[in-house]
Amino acid sequence: MTTRTKTTAATMAAALTLLAAMGPTEPPRTERAAPALRPDSARLAGYHGLLAREPHVAGTDGDARTIERLRAAFAEMGEGVKGWSVEVEEFFPLLAHPVRASLEVLEPAEAGGDGTASRVLSLPLREPPIATDPDTAHPALDIAWNAWSGSGTVEAGVVYVHFGRREDFERLAALGIDPRGKIALARYGGNFRGYKAKFAEAAGCVGLVMFTDPADSGSVRGRVWPDGGWANDDHVQRGSVLVQPAVGDPTTPGRASTRDAERVPLEALSLPTIPVQPIGSGAAREIVSRMKGTRAPDEWQGGLGGTYALEDAGLRLRLSVEQTREVRRTANVIARLEGAAVPEEVVIVGSHHDAWSMGAADPLAGTICMLECARNFAELARAGVRPDRTLVFAAWGAEEYGIFGSTEFVEKGAERLAERAVAYINLDMSAMGLKPGGAVSPTLRPSVARALAAAPGPDAWVARTPADGESALAAWPKTADGRPQFGNLGGGSDHVAFWCHAGIPSIALSAGGSEGVSYHSNHDTLAWYHATVGADYASAQLVTGMTNAIVAELADSGAMHISPVALIDDGLAHAAELRKLAKERGLGETGELADTLIDTMEWTFRRMRIFAVRAEKRIAESPRASDSADLWSLRRIWLSESGLAGRPWYRNLIAAPDRDTGYATSTWPLLREAILDAKPDDPASREAILIAADAYLEAQSATYGLIARLIDEDQ
Repeated sequence: MTTRTKTTAATMAAALTLLAAMGPTEPPRTERAAPALRPDSARLAGYHGLLAREPHVAGTDGDARTIERLRAAFAEMGEGVKGWSVEVEEFFPLLAHPVRASLEVLEPAEAGGDGTASRVLSLPLREPPIATDPDTAHPALDIAWNAWSGSGTVEAGVVYVHFGRREDFERLAALGIDPRGKIALARYGGNFRGYKAKFAEAAGCVGLVMFTDPADSGSVRGRVWPDGGWANDDHVQRGSVLVQPAVGDPTTPGRASTRDAERVPLEALSLPTIPVQPIGSGAAREIVSRMKGTRAPDEWQGGLGGTYALEDAGLRLRLSVEQTREVRRTANVIARLEGAAVPEEVVIVGSHHDAWSMGAADPLAGTICMLECARNFAELARAGVRPDRTLVFAAWGAEEYGIFGSTEFVEKGAERLAERAVAYINLDMSAMGLKPGGAVSPTLRPSVARALAAAPGPDAWVARTPADGESALAAWPKTADGRPQFGNLGGGSDHVAFWCHAGIPSIALSAGGSEGVSYHSNHDTLAWYHATVGADYASAQLVTGMTNAIVAELADSGAMHISPVALIDDGLAHAAELRKLAKERGLGETGELADTLIDTMEWTFRRMRIFAVRAEKRIAESPRASDSADLWSLRRIWLSESGLAGRPWYRNLIAAPDRDTGYATSTWPLLREAILDAKPDDPASREAILIAADAYLEAQSATYGLIARLIDEDQ
């Protein structure tokens, strides 16, 4: 690797010092750290105790107090630091809150009766307190609920729909099971819970009950809380069921949610209308054990014990849900450290602050890492070493409701961010074990790999000797050929608006592997976290150390953080995936629609890669003033002005949330979805694929032109 011609002398001097504490690296580009950048376990524990002391659902009094604690923490760590500022950016989204709910099993009369219900069993909708965990008895903890459920009371038969995916409802139809007029019973997993509600309502169900199956997250996996970390019979997963064409406040699409903002009327929104209710595995067992109808397929059986049936004509449920939907105040809390050389360029690190309960794991296992990263760089600046670029540290509001706060931030400054944001790093629920991993936008992958080589691996933090042991890169998952395995960014957290809407390269960083789950339950407390993940905060140190190294790498204005070669390699991989998909859909032998189209794309990418390698080598050896602007324009090339079909807010041609699962990634989504929707020998399908492919061919052509400029010796 060649030495870059421009560096910040002070940063480099500090970097050589930190390197001794941060393990092996590939010099000199990643040598940008100092002792101040070493995350401290006591500080992490302190932030955790500060923020996990009470429930803080968005829009509540607990949320308001959490916002003030975050403001004070940011202010304290940056006191006296030149260029440090803190702002509470309040906004006023539409939020749902629970009023009451009940779920009853209505057992039929004994044989020979008139068939009316004779016994009523009320099922629990709240986790009872645990004696060894006083936080589970906090008076502000809510009943189990799903935000955005419809309100009302329904009484109907029950149908088991497995994970409630689109294919599960198709399977029911193939088995001759009619879900219309029934209450759907679905287990968590397989897709975002909002799609379970969407598909259940579309199938004609009058209600939805969701449960955590022991086979997925409970006793089948291991010992349950409080003896172990897995979900016990009382654990209930709360969460939003909002599904919209875009993330963010559904009443203010594309604009700020101010107190007096013009809003889309509630009746114009496609919010759920059926009542939706989550329950624990103990309550679910009371339902499943009473269902005596047609046996569910083998792969639909779970861990409740006994046999899962698809329906039972005699068994009925009575479900009642009441929620409010009203505009409430919450806020993003933002700290900024102004860059010393190019302050208009920014690197953003974020995690949300709202939670369904105490939130010790979700989100605070990531929020505390963001705070400690901010403190580390504030200390470095206090010592006189400021980054070239401005650093932004953000605690987002109302993420759990539908990724509201970060979307608000992006939509308010989309044009500015698209031009000046180097990257966004997301740390949602990130410190959950000692196995590092994450998803990274293609153009950032070489920079992230360099930074991870400079960050300590898990053993360093467990042994408390960060100078020893392997790097985080060495512990990172690898592909078959030994390269670091980076995932693709899809939906589910605060990177969505940055990456999928604005095209800002993003990173979702984490460390997992702990044996247990407290996800969205009232068991998500410090006691659960300390017992399951660890009270030593080695996981949080690991994540913060990786974040520090990545931020230091990206904040250096002298290093290249946009790799055309990595983008081309990613494109080649997805073109191959789409070739396979087209053949599976019966579109593989139709000339230009599949083989010829994808042949053209792959041939272009391969030829382009030769020149991209030359361009990156030239930039490293003899950079020009115009290189930065040329490389930054690469992100605009892969944004579509018209967006995805049916989802125009999603503009990134490289990736979007999967339209049927929400969490998963749809890579090359415009073309992928055209292929998925196509019917062989259908002229309309043929036209749709050609139109979608055109967008990618245009992006390829523009990328080729950009690379040509980069290697043009006459410039």
